[in-house]
Amino acid sequence: MAVKPDYEGEIIEVIRSNDSPRVILKKLEDYHGNDIAGVVADLTKQERQKLYRVCSGDMLAEAFEYLDEDEAGVYLNEMDLNKAAAVVSLLETDTAVNVLREIEREKRGLIIDALSAEVRKEIRLIASFDEDEIGSKMTTNCIIIKEDLTIKQAMSELVRQAEDNDNITTIFVVDDNEEFYGAIDLKELITARSTRTLESLIMTSFPYVYANEEIDECIEKLKDYSEDLIPVLDNSSRLLGVITAKSLIEVVDDEMGEDYVMFAGLTAEEDLQEPLLQSMKKRLPWLLVLLCLGMLVSGVVGVFEKVISQLTLIMAFQSLILDMAGNVGTQSLAVTIRVLTDENLTFKQKMHLVAKETRVGLSNGILLGVMSFGLVGLYIMLFKHRTAGFSFAVSGCIGVSLMVAMLISSAVGTIIPLFFKKIKVDPAVASGPLITTVNDLVAVVTYYGLSWVLLLNVMHLGG
Repeated sequence: MAVKPDYEGEIIEVIRSNDSPRVILKKLEDYHGNDIAGVVADLTKQERQKLYRVCSGDMLAEAFEYLDEDEAGVYLNEMDLNKAAAVVSLLETDTAVNVLREIEREKRGLIIDALSAEVRKEIRLIASFDEDEIGSKMTTNCIIIKEDLTIKQAMSELVRQAEDNDNITTIFVVDDNEEFYGAIDLKELITARSTRTLESLIMTSFPYVYANEEIDECIEKLKDYSEDLIPVLDNSSRLLGVITAKSLIEVVDDEMGEDYVMFAGLTAEEDLQEPLLQSMKKRLPWLLVLLCLGMLVSGVVGVFEKVISQLTLIMAFQSLILDMAGNVGTQSLAVTIRVLTDENLTFKQKMHLVAKETRVGLSNGILLGVMSFGLVGLYIMLFKHRTAGFSFAVSGCIGVSLMVAMLISSAVGTIIPLFFKKIKVDPAVASGPLITTVNDLVAVVTYYGLSWVLLLNVMHLGG
């Protein structure tokens, strides 16, 4: 098995060497920007200063594209003003905006003032959108041509713009009013004969988004496309910029991170360096809600105190019902949230989902209920030394409770996220701890309620 080269170790060795700046630069040019980005945190501040001075703005900008924005902000803050401005001007516009947000206000203003008028305009455009709008993730790094050009003129325009833009796999076409008209694949343009018209190359059904659209809505719209670049339009259908495939991946990753946070019952993401009080504030809101729900569950158990006092044995099997109800509810929740990524679901389809999940819960409940009836009955009879009639009466109640609890929990795990979606709240909010606590309540009421009815009032087993 081949040993993976230790590029990061080699880069650190180069930076810490006593070679001249020119030699260090020449050696570092052989490494990918991602490898250079991977070592920055392992360098001392003095070594990073050496790296900033030796490397060109292009090399640093390439490395910064692979850094987290908060890290990039810290390192950019360490640079002298001219080098910082050079790096920012070479970053993708959306990355530049996000990194500048991490810079001290005073230095941020100085860096922006040192940029060219064109770059300043682009940065202000991206910064004008809220963080949850797709326009905040776009870049102006793309090729845009007019629809009335010839093939030869379009090629000349491509060559001219390619000097400043490296996203050239797709060329975007606008009309005289700068409104988006379509897109041309680079290969199609290069191989086209001069006798063909540009119009014949244009894909007028190319996917696009509007800059003010919500990010999560755009992800749903674009998930069926595999384009490297997606055009972003203003409300007048004028082309503002593009979303790159890299940005789309980052956006999806961010959205998944937010969903994971909500599944965990947090209000925002945390990191290893976060202060204690800040982490507590993110966790407390959900914990307070769940405390109230937990007290409600405990209160319900108290209502069935008579059942517990007369049939203490049933307490031993409470966790069985609670755990299975929680597991079934969580499974239905996961399936429902996955299905709800399709924004075009009809009411009939949603009702079909509820019916399907309920049938699955009922079917599994019947199967596990029958198994519990036999296994728990034998356990009570053999290990608790109770009569067969008593043992299988209790296990029968447990089996019926398990079936009913799983049926209701699967319905609850489906209906709650559908309700949240209806009122325009992310259904992931209805997940994790909340659904588990709700299902605990369902399981407790089902189990002790049926024990009270079947075991005490019908079979008179109390005593």
